[in-house]
Amino acid sequence: MIIQEGMTIQRKLEILSDAAKYDVACTSSGVDRKGTGTGMGNSLACGICHSFSEDGRCISLLKILFTNECIFDCKYCINRSSNDVVRASFTPTEVCELTMEFYRRNYIEGLFLSSGIMVSPNYTMELIFDALRMLRDEYQFSGYIHCKTIPGTDPALVEAIGWYADRMSVNLELPTASSLKQLAPHKNRKNILKPMRQIQLRRESNREYLGIYGGMKYPNEINNDTVYNKAFSNFNNRLNRLPKLCDTKKDNDINNLITSTSDITPYVKPPVTRSRYVPAGQSTQLIIGATDESDYHIMSVSEALYDGFDLKRVFYSAFMNVNNDSSLPSTQNGPPLLREHRLYQADWLLRFYGFRINELLSERTPNFNVLLDPKCDWALRNLDKFPVEVNKADYYTLLRVPGIGVNSARRIITARKSATLDFKDLKTLGIVLKRAVYFITCKGSMMYPIKLNEDFITRELLSVKDKLPFGIERDITYKQLSLFDDVSFHPDEEVKGMLLGGVQ
Repeated sequence: MIIQEGMTIQRKLEILSDAAKYDVACTSSGVDRKGTGTGMGNSLACGICHSFSEDGRCISLLKILFTNECIFDCKYCINRSSNDVVRASFTPTEVCELTMEFYRRNYIEGLFLSSGIMVSPNYTMELIFDALRMLRDEYQFSGYIHCKTIPGTDPALVEAIGWYADRMSVNLELPTASSLKQLAPHKNRKNILKPMRQIQLRRESNREYLGIYGGMKYPNEINNDTVYNKAFSNFNNRLNRLPKLCDTKKDNDINNLITSTSDITPYVKPPVTRSRYVPAGQSTQLIIGATDESDYHIMSVSEALYDGFDLKRVFYSAFMNVNNDSSLPSTQNGPPLLREHRLYQADWLLRFYGFRINELLSERTPNFNVLLDPKCDWALRNLDKFPVEVNKADYYTLLRVPGIGVNSARRIITARKSATLDFKDLKTLGIVLKRAVYFITCKGSMMYPIKLNEDFITRELLSVKDKLPFGIERDITYKQLSLFDDVSFHPDEEVKGMLLGGVQ
C-alpha cells in the first residue's frame, strides 16, 4: 500500500475518479424534483446527462470513490488490500465542494458516490452519510445523488442514507454464493442482500405513507404520529408476504434471506426536510466472465432480483483482469463486451417486453447466440407464432416481433385506430423493416414472398452486414465496441468526403 501525505484535492480527484471507472453508472434519475429557489440544482426525470469514458462505458454523473483504501482482498478488484496502489481519501467537505463546483460549471447533473472500505463498513458509510447530509442540508444541493452501499453496513445507517440519496445500490458482484466465496471471501450473500431487502421494504412503506396524502408537499406532515403509525402498522405482515425470489435450484440461497423482523431495525422518523425514501429505486451490478456461470444462470438471478427486490436496474460489467491474477480468466483479447451487450439486450426484454428468462434460454441452450440478438433468436425458434398481422395483433404480441420496439408498438396501436396500415406506413412509424419483414403481415400479406424457414431467415438476417458484430468473421467475438464497428464504414473516405463538402 502506498500512502501519500499532504495530497492536493486535484491529485485525490485524479486517483479516485480513475478508481471509480469499474463501477457501472449508466443511470438516469427517475426523479422529478424542482429546485427550491434558495439552493442549487434540480433533478428531473430526463435531466441526467450522459458522457462516455475511453472504454465505452456510460458515465452520467461526477463519478468518484470516497476512498480507494480497502480492508477486503477481492481477487478481481484493483483496490484490494494486497495491491500496491496509491491510496487516497476525500473528506465529506471535499466531496461537497467538488460536487458544487462541477455543478456550477455545468459539467455534471449529479453525483455517483462509491467507496472502498476504510477501517470498517460502518466507519466509511458514516463519512459518506456526513457528505450527503451536508450536500442536501448545508449546501442546499437538490441534484441527483446515487450512493453505493457497502455490504455489512448497520441497518440504521442504510436507513439514514436513504433519505438523502435518490438511488442506492448494493453490488451483488458475482452471480452465486460459491463464486463470491471463491473470489471475494470477505463478503457473503446475506450481507449483500439484506440491505437490498431493507431498501425495498422502506420504499414500499414510504410510498404507502405518501399515498395517504396523495403525495405530500409539506415537511411538517411527516411527523404526524397517528398517520405515521397507521402507515407502518402492517410492516410485520409485509415480511410474511415476501414473494419467492428464484425458481432455479442453483440459487436457492437467495430464498433464505430475511425471515423475521429481527433482521431489520424499526423505522425511524425521516428528517423534516426529506419526504421520500430512495425515490429513484435501487440497482446492483454483476461481474460477467470472472467465473463460469452461464448466461442462463446470470439472467435467472437478475429475474429473481427484479421480481423479489423491485430493482430498477441490474448492471452487467464485463470482467477485466486488472490484477493479472493467474487464478482468474485471462482477458488478453479484451473483456467479454459482446457477452455483456447480449445480457443487456436480454435484460431489456425482461423489463420492458414481457419476456421471461425461460423463454430466452434453458439448461440445454444456456448461452446467448453470438450472431443474433436474443429477440431475433427467440423468434427464429418460435416461427409457429409468426407471421403477426400488425393491424390486429395486441400490444404485447407486437412487442415480440423483431424490429418493433416499445415506442413503435405504441405508434402502431395508435395509428391503426384511424387507418389500415401498410408497409410504407410501418416504415414511417419507425419499424425496422429489414428485420420485421420476415415476421409480419399487413392486410393479410407479407411484403414479398418469404419462406418461413429458420435457416433461410437466419441467412437473410446475417446478410445485413451492418448488424453483425465487427470481426465476427474472424472469430473476434469479444472485442471493445467503437464508433467504427460498422464494417461498411471507412474512416479515411468519410473524412475525405466531409472535407470536400459532404459525406459521399
